[in-house]
Amino acid sequence: MAILVIAEHDNAVLAAATLNTVTAAQAIGGDIHVLVAGSGCTAAAEAAAKIDGVSKVLVADDAIYAHQLPENIAPLIVGLAKGYSHVLAPASTNGKNYLPRVAALLDVDQISDIIAVEGADTFKRPIYAGNAIATVQSSAPIKVISVRTTGFDPASAQGGSAAIEQVAAAGDAGKSTFLGEEVAKSDRPELGSAKIVISGGRGMLSSDNFQMLYTLADKLGAAVGASRAAVDAGFVPNDLQVGQTGKIVAPQLYIAVGISGAIQHLAGMKDSKVIVAINKDPEAPIFQVADYGLVGDLFEVIPELEKLV
Repeated sequence: MAILVIAEHDNAVLAAATLNTVTAAQAIGGDIHVLVAGSGCTAAAEAAAKIDGVSKVLVADDAIYAHQLPENIAPLIVGLAKGYSHVLAPASTNGKNYLPRVAALLDVDQISDIIAVEGADTFKRPIYAGNAIATVQSSAPIKVISVRTTGFDPASAQGGSAAIEQVAAAGDAGKSTFLGEEVAKSDRPELGSAKIVISGGRGMLSSDNFQMLYTLADKLGAAVGASRAAVDAGFVPNDLQVGQTGKIVAPQLYIAVGISGAIQHLAGMKDSKVIVAINKDPEAPIFQVADYGLVGDLFEVIPELEKLV
């Protein structure tokens, strides 16, 4: 039994999500191969070959994969998938884009967002915004699976010595064209992989007040997030949203400031190792999942906390 893991990368650096996905593959058991599809992606392929537990790295280096358009990536994966029992990818924006196409082309069901492996054909995944966990068993000949990376520890990025093998491109589908992108740049850690996350909610009242969180985050080396309510109110851009329809995070420390704790938000952060809630409403639902709760006015608490850092 061999497993194909689709690497997440930017053609130069391998994303941390790939390491978590390899751990999920290890839990299934079998030879683990990693596909690196990109353009000028030699560095990413070499990094994948060093991952502990990976036995082979397949490299599809072609200009048509430079931006990993799903219409081009999916046929490549399908062509390779017939030699594998499982195809795994991170449940990231990219993974959610191309993996359903792969499952459809293979005429199999997709198993989405797994958080645990019970066996080679049995997996656990959250449903109802994480309020229930479903155990799913699949009889599909090729199991197409997206992995919620917060459910698995990262594999070691060092220690492996996998063989690197070139594979032919599947050809340009000609159905889409990459026009451009706007990438938000920040000196703070990336929200999805940060060890500390400070998130603000509707209680922040304005975008200007978020500056308090930015200042505190810089002192703590933390990433800044937000609830959907704060994003909808225009306080911060939507790439900072944490929740069921935003980013799923599981840092070592999650500080929720002025967040009531709606189910949608809890689904995106309740796997955090330690949760600290700051809210003036003692009945706020966020306190039900918090390890530490402070009832108080955030506009008094945050400045005091900043002085202690």
